[in-house]
Amino acid sequence: MEYANGGELFDYIVEKTRIPQAEACRFFQSIIAGVRYIHSLNIVHRDLKPENLLLDFNKNIKIVDFGLSNTFDKKSNELLKTACGSPCYAAPEMIAGNQYCGEKIDVWSCGVILYALLCGYLPFEDSDTTILYKKILRGKFETPKEYLDDDAEDLICKILVQDPEKRISLDEIEAHPWFLKNHRPSSQE
Repeated sequence: MEYANGGELFDYIVEKTRIPQAEACRFFQSIIAGVRYIHSLNIVHRDLKPENLLLDFNKNIKIVDFGLSNTFDKKSNELLKTACGSPCYAAPEMIAGNQYCGEKIDVWSCGVILYALLCGYLPFEDSDTTILYKKILRGKFETPKEYLDDDAEDLICKILVQDPEKRISLDEIEAHPWFLKNHRPSSQE
């Protein structure tokens, strides 16, 4: 098993309060690359959160804890139905008890993670799970101008869209100006 001595991304965010934009973008690019890879294997994670993203010695992201993951068949447009994952990162369609596209669930969670990286807190929070779910279902969150530039705000707002059919895709995320602004090609590109 590989040793990720950098610990959880969650602890890194707590330690730094907020992550500088260029570093946040590098983390986000790595997360999106990892999510794209697992989706190419017809696997959805369904519990993406900073606690399940580990950092190695070079601060490279490692996606872990596939205990709630599932397989899917792209050709049949198979929908999933099990509500799972961490409440603060769960997409509205899952919370509503609807059948859902697992890939779109993972994209939503990535948007919450991006918000946490840049702002240092979550877009939807409440100690009462019922109130938290209502906030997520309503889809209203603040975009603090002091932490988000226009491109970052635009990307987050395109990811955290209530209607999964209107939510941005991984391809669209990778083509977004904020994502490209600090793009560093990986060794595989």
